[in-house]
Amino acid sequence: MTGSAAFLEPGMRVEAPGQPDWGVGQVQSVVGERVTVNFPDAGKVVIDTSRVALLPVFDPR
Repeated sequence: MTGSAAFLEPGMRVEAPGQPDWGVGQVQSVVGERVTVNFPDAGKVVIDTSRVALLPVFDPR
């Protein structure tokens, strides 16, 4: 596994820098480069992390 999926695991909070209006989401599953994230303002989104980066969020918002 390469890219940003290498460090992601279910339960982590992430944001998609290209979609700030989605809010901070929670990782639901990671299968290879495909990460399912539940975003408060976009619902469940499957993201191919070889094409789109996800950034971890460590501070509570």
